[in-house]
Amino acid sequence: MDTSVTGLLVLLGITMVPFLPSDVTIIGMAVAAAQGDGPSLALVIAAGTVGGLVSDQLLYLAGRTGGRVLVARLSRRRRFAAAIGWVDTRLRRRPRRVLVIARWVPSGGLVGALLAGSLRRPVTEFFTASAIGLTLWTTYEALLGYAGGQIFSEPEISMALSLTVALVLIPLAFRGVRVAKAAPAEPDLEPVG
Repeated sequence: MDTSVTGLLVLLGITMVPFLPSDVTIIGMAVAAAQGDGPSLALVIAAGTVGGLVSDQLLYLAGRTGGRVLVARLSRRRRFAAAIGWVDTRLRRRPRRVLVIARWVPSGGLVGALLAGSLRRPVTEFFTASAIGLTLWTTYEALLGYAGGQIFSEPEISMALSLTVALVLIPLAFRGVRVAKAAPAEPDLEPVG
């Protein structure tokens, strides 16, 4: 078995396990793809998305069967409490949109899947939102890794740069959204005369 297939299987396995952070693996595989040492970028995105879909469905099922207890337990952890609050208040109003956007909130995908299950959101609604969100998120992560791999020939520098950009861009994007929402609406101007 060549290293590309092994790498894809590792990526698939890591992304299928709900509590393992897959970002580093996706970015690392994309760096390898950019430098010609791994599978194609499209295969990295596909494997990351498929593995994430399996993970999301497991979390959704866990939420549906014992979600309230699990969500209560996770909400005691500071890392998850913020994501639970953000996702829960919005999930009731715009479930599909929130489940897609939750991918960009730290632990949001995990929390979104658990809450969607515990709130008994329809399976098709959840699966569709999960597939869209995961495809966008995985593509974003993989493109960052690929860009880093194209810019620098040393994989360690490529990974560090890609992870740094990912960690900086996401909070900036959320801050921009918050600022835009907080800005007062411009008044309607009536023509004079």
